[in-house]
Amino acid sequence: MATSMQKLVGVSEEDDEEEMEMDVKEEDDEDEENGEKQIAAQMMIGVDEVMPSTSSSDQFQYQPQLQEQVSNQGGGGGARRSRPLEEKERTKLRERHRRAITARILAGLRRHGNYNLRVRADINDVIAALAREAGWVVLPDGTTFPSRSQSSPAAGTSAGMTSSSSQMVSQQIPPPPATLQGVSSGYRTTVEYNACRMKGVFMPTPSPYDLSSTAPAQSSGVVADGGEQTERLPLIAGSLQVINDKQIIGLPTKLPERDFAGTPFVPVYVMLPLGVINMKCELADPDGLLKQLRVLKSINVDGVMVDCWWGIVEAHAPQEYNWNGYQRLFQMVRELKLKLQVVMSFHECGGNVGDDVCIPLPHWVAEIGRSNPEIFFTDREGRRNPECLSWGIDKERVLRGRTAVEVYFDYMRSFRVEFDEFFEDGIISMVEVGLGPCGELRYPSCPVKNGWRYPGIGEFQCHDQYMLKSLRKAAEMRGHSFWARGPDNAGSYNSQPHETGFFCDGGDYDGYYGRFFLNWYSQVLLNHGDRVLSLAKLAFDGTCITAKLPGIHWWYKTASHAAELTAGYYNPCNRDGYTAIATMLQKHGAALSFSCTEHHILEQQDHLREALADPRGLVWQVLNAAWDVCIPIASENAFLCHDRVGYNKILDNVKPVNDPDGRHFSSFTYHRLSPLLMERQNFMEFERFVKRMHGEAVLDPQV
Repeated sequence: MATSMQKLVGVSEEDDEEEMEMDVKEEDDEDEENGEKQIAAQMMIGVDEVMPSTSSSDQFQYQPQLQEQVSNQGGGGGARRSRPLEEKERTKLRERHRRAITARILAGLRRHGNYNLRVRADINDVIAALAREAGWVVLPDGTTFPSRSQSSPAAGTSAGMTSSSSQMVSQQIPPPPATLQGVSSGYRTTVEYNACRMKGVFMPTPSPYDLSSTAPAQSSGVVADGGEQTERLPLIAGSLQVINDKQIIGLPTKLPERDFAGTPFVPVYVMLPLGVINMKCELADPDGLLKQLRVLKSINVDGVMVDCWWGIVEAHAPQEYNWNGYQRLFQMVRELKLKLQVVMSFHECGGNVGDDVCIPLPHWVAEIGRSNPEIFFTDREGRRNPECLSWGIDKERVLRGRTAVEVYFDYMRSFRVEFDEFFEDGIISMVEVGLGPCGELRYPSCPVKNGWRYPGIGEFQCHDQYMLKSLRKAAEMRGHSFWARGPDNAGSYNSQPHETGFFCDGGDYDGYYGRFFLNWYSQVLLNHGDRVLSLAKLAFDGTCITAKLPGIHWWYKTASHAAELTAGYYNPCNRDGYTAIATMLQKHGAALSFSCTEHHILEQQDHLREALADPRGLVWQVLNAAWDVCIPIASENAFLCHDRVGYNKILDNVKPVNDPDGRHFSSFTYHRLSPLLMERQNFMEFERFVKRMHGEAVLDPQV
């Protein structure tokens, strides 16, 4: 998703500058006071030593001698103290100027670069953040080296280290056999790569695997040589912690790991790159892709998932479909005896987290949008979002004589006819139906392009004329025509619940109007899913269809669940908003695809606590809603994952331990195929993960 989303530290440039200037003033005053006290103390020591019984009237004759003694004892401190006042003032001004520049740099990085820097960060923090983004490892003591190094180059340092990929001391995994081709030797951990690609956006920092809640899993006491306990340092995956002459306690040398041998078989698919098919509907790199697919086949990956982009296939004119690139791709997959999961992608690609290509909606749709921008979702300020079509036109003939639902059905029917042989042979095992932004059944309530940043609550997207028409009709049927409006006290994209009159505790969301509006808003989402999935079931009869939900876990611990409400999930603390969605999916025999299943590994992270997030609670609410109506659950990882800790967490969710009903997910899709996955160490871990998903035994059950 955009599951993939960003977090900024909410500090303005002016606040930074004021704090920096106050720090400088306090430090300057403190330095001056300390300096005066030190010199005075030294002078008194000198007086006591040189003239213990001298009267006060005779002390002045020793003044030159005392000044010389203070100068010698201070190692130059006296000379520095006797500098002209103008020079000291110039030094203070230079320091203030330097800190002001630092404050502006920090504010700019927070605001525009999405760096998660602390309020009183200094230039060392800036350099460290930039170095980590460039792929370097920066240790707490400042030692810096390339992330591909297997050990720190610092010599003569007594260090206790934790592994960068699994936070544990482990034996080296042997390199793969030389016959494995297409796998490069470089290695970067998941956290390091995510730091480069997704700074501050839901940033995953895996904790040690399977530590109990009572153990010091997130921090460990550090004991110095003298036995005195010092600061508790966080155990951060993805960096080697070097602590001079200290010993980390509270972390076992080996961490327990479940044995998945004999567990149910769960197929593993790998999502292909977004740009595998170019805008001309041709394979972008057929030879390179073929090599990668052969490598995936060599480790018994079950198949691949690919987006079938509406903006590529029906790009130029209504009902003129070009499937050429997909025909070649599907033939390649069939020859390798792999299976296919396809996504009917009716949304725009680009502008969201992880999007590395730009695929707009069809040109003819964009032309209609220029003359009638009401076909797009619109926020309270009138800003349009062309990422997907508004659900208000599902039954409006505004697309060259067709409704939006008819356009979707024609597209799906064309795909079914074009690839009939792949359906008949069982090569296409599942079709995921795009239902909104990022293909997910939700409103585009958190658009990055409109300024949203994690953990903002987002905004209601119901202000185009077609959605307002539906709202007006619902209000009139209720007998309160003045309710035909969106909330005017729901804040903005980056507001927090307590800052608004609508979402705060006891706010309007739970009043008569609020309940009416949220009921209507969420019902529009349900109706859209119901319409499109009914036609998808008709087009793909006999094939599994799925709908995708995101994991909107921030503000889950508040009463209103504001971020979920703006996304269309009527799920406050006193109402279950996911049962109705699961029931709708069950009506059409559709599976649920959920992308939040590994989020709760981050539960103890500061930014989740600040946002009152509860990924674990959300996961179990959604899964139980699906299992209660007996629909299959498919899943994919929301973040890049290349290390054993992350894979173990995914396995624990896909195959819950001691589930009384033996329930497990129907499939898992790895997100996504990339050169980083093909690096040797990463690929070895992925192969091990696939075996455990399949219920096979592995050679190293303990790390």
